Amino acid sequence: MSSLLCSWATTSSPLLAIPSSSSSSSSYSSSLVLYPKPKARKAARPFCSARRNDEENQNSNQENKLDRRNMLIGLGGLYSAANLGSNTLESSAAPIPAPDLSTCRPNLGPPVPYSCCPPDTPIVDFTLPTNPPMRTRPAAHLASADYINRYNRAVQLMRNLPATDPRNFLQQSYVHCAYCNGAYFYPALQGLNRGEIQVHGNWLFFPFHRWYLYFHERILGSLIGDPTFALPYWNWDSPYAMDAPAMYSNNRTYPALYNDRRNQLIYRRPVNLGTGTDSNQTQAQIANSNCAVMNNEMIRTATTLESFMGTPYRRGNAVPNGPGTSERGSHNAVHRWCGDPRLPAEEDMGNFYSAGRDPIFYGHHSNVDRMWTLWRQRRAANQRDFTDTDYLNSQFLFYDENSRLVRVRVGDCLDNTRLGYQFQTEGVFVTWTDCRPFTRVRGSRAARISDFPKLETLEFPLKLDKVVKVRVPRPRKSRTPKEKEEEVELLLIEDIEVDVGEFAQFNIFVDEEEDSFDDLTKAEFLGTFSHVRHKHDTPMKIKAQERLELNTLLDDLDVEGDEEILISLVPLAGISPLVVSRSALLLPPHKNACSDDQVLAYELYDAYYQKVHENNYY
Repeated sequence: MSSLLCSWATTSSPLLAIPSSSSSSSSYSSSLVLYPKPKARKAARPFCSARRNDEENQNSNQENKLDRRNMLIGLGGLYSAANLGSNTLESSAAPIPAPDLSTCRPNLGPPVPYSCCPPDTPIVDFTLPTNPPMRTRPAAHLASADYINRYNRAVQLMRNLPATDPRNFLQQSYVHCAYCNGAYFYPALQGLNRGEIQVHGNWLFFPFHRWYLYFHERILGSLIGDPTFALPYWNWDSPYAMDAPAMYSNNRTYPALYNDRRNQLIYRRPVNLGTGTDSNQTQAQIANSNCAVMNNEMIRTATTLESFMGTPYRRGNAVPNGPGTSERGSHNAVHRWCGDPRLPAEEDMGNFYSAGRDPIFYGHHSNVDRMWTLWRQRRAANQRDFTDTDYLNSQFLFYDENSRLVRVRVGDCLDNTRLGYQFQTEGVFVTWTDCRPFTRVRGSRAARISDFPKLETLEFPLKLDKVVKVRVPRPRKSRTPKEKEEEVELLLIEDIEVDVGEFAQFNIFVDEEEDSFDDLTKAEFLGTFSHVRHKHDTPMKIKAQERLELNTLLDDLDVEGDEEILISLVPLAGISPLVVSRSALLLPPHKNACSDDQVLAYELYDAYYQKVHENNYY
């Protein structure tokens, strides 16, 4: 079996080399090696280090110190790591630019039956409004009859626009289809080849959808002559709003908001944010589970920017698939729950190409947008946004209420109030802030998990068609409170092979000994990986990454002193099995500006990295 360990220090030669054991599962072998860390500099890829407050993102010139905690342990696709890049050093001007509409792919192939490409017209740059009227997005369950009538009328007027009008309702749905299914590419520039644009599974997820709803909302308001009109949000995170809002269920009173292609259970059963499927749980049990899931993805495992926002995505890099906690959690669950299981591709909400055809999509994503706002508000003195210019200067194109093709940048949408809208708070209860998980047993589990297999004994690639349990070594034990405050211990699962055309999900538990995997309110539940159906400009199999913070869970279980933790990967029933392959080397720095005696180590990296790059493993 292949294995990899990397750590950075100030010395100029490898600190340690330990041969790995061989395995019949692969002819490839490597060594456990500690490589030197060069002085901080601008790089196209991040170092293996980051602080909780993302200080390196703001100051990349501080002196490097020997830190044996700064360690990445990789064995067959699973990592346990401390100080692993939750933010990145700035690269040399590689933001994702606006797509080249002249190269939009009109034929995406099955199951997409139509072209998602918009008209290609002259582009104007967006200017932030000055003192705009403040629009308040209402909670859908609390919306008045007058508001719902106005919303229904606005959507009907949007549906009645000519089919070629970019403000037409179907044309609006094509925006999501094009950006999320491999239709758009950015042009070649300055030696970088053209590349596919994808707004899921990376740090563009929240900004893209915020801009998308912003212009959709402005178009609706202009059609009814109301500049204060705002979209509703379906606050499925509340125990009082888990059922689909009534405005979407009445095809006689509000026909413009109705959609036949939905899961009919959404009108009778509450959404389960842990699975996106129905179960035999009571409403109270689902409410408790949802509350714990929300606490987990918004607070417990989302203390760093990259954990919540997703993986960095730069021009010239392969499209990453490392979604943040909210995207792969509640966001994906609601998409799956609302998609129509009677249809082969679970249209509309269950597939990204068709999701924008359902009005409930905009209520769902309005709440996703609200989650971003709430998460930023909870940051207090901590850094709220990436300061990396590759993030801030990434661009999108949208049509506005005047049918103009507008170019926007990420940096202009970070604060929703600057765009002139806010969310209703009166009568809306945010209960998940107090839903800490239940801890049954506290204290060391070392003796009780010793009979489970070690990570190096597993054969990869690993097919997740059943529960897999494995002991993973920790980079360091018995950290002090100060050390835990300054560093984040992570579990990384790399090279998750996903069929882009199928829904996929597995849950992750730590030190769960009783095989009780249905209860997500327990402290042993760490998080979930999930994938929503869509198209991709690559083979149907893509590689994904899962990043999970461990600090709070280790405290909840009181196992900080344990040298190993037991990881359980639990595939959901009724879903096609996933495959976890060997891990690829995680984002080492380039050798630019390295001293001569460091070049050899980086040449070793580059040789391995070439294999990684050829297979789009990062």
